Amino acid sequence: MQRHFDEKLQQLKSDIMKMASLTRQALMNAVEALKNRDPVAAKRVIDGDTQLDALELEIDEKCINLIALHQPMAGDLRFITTGMKLNTKLERIGDLAVDVAQRALDVSGKPLLKPLVDIPRLALIAGRMTGEAIESFIKSDAGLARKVVLSDPEADEIKRAVEKELIYDYMMKDGSTADRAVPLLLAARHLERICDHAVSMAEDIIYMVEARVVRHHPEALK
Repeated sequence: MQRHFDEKLQQLKSDIMKMASLTRQALMNAVEALKNRDPVAAKRVIDGDTQLDALELEIDEKCINLIALHQPMAGDLRFITTGMKLNTKLERIGDLAVDVAQRALDVSGKPLLKPLVDIPRLALIAGRMTGEAIESFIKSDAGLARKVVLSDPEADEIKRAVEKELIYDYMMKDGSTADRAVPLLLAARHLERICDHAVSMAEDIIYMVEARVVRHHPEALK
């Protein structure tokens, strides 16, 4: 019985890793579509969201069955409930990748205001934070989870820089740029929100590993 339960836990890890991989790929594809103003690539990201939705439901069902059939205690219970939380947040990250793809549709057929540098950089940080959060879950590594939480100010700083440039250097100087600037502004906010989800996942993982609540308690990260 225990061996069967352990195998199910390993399968849950694999499923979460698959969900994370698909989500991160959707994110990168959406940002590439934005950079290239490629409506075909953007629509592929949007259409692919149904796969993430289906996988989210499948993982949730497996987690519920694990709890109902095996009645896990302590660490195993925290692992499964954390897996459920991560699953939900990964699906939301997938939704945000779709939002970025929608912004690519908004700017398709229009010349970019400027070469995109900070938005792809922010996307890389978002992808890295998400990946590290999932790795910390798989390895039960609270130290790596703390690293994710502490990475958030970098993402916030880049998002603020993008907002400042688009608002003050473009829209306030020339209102006709708004239809091209606003989608980029929104894309930066979508990406920053992905970083927030990665931080939230990392906080859940710290609780899973150490049974300590660090959300809203930054002093607990020390």
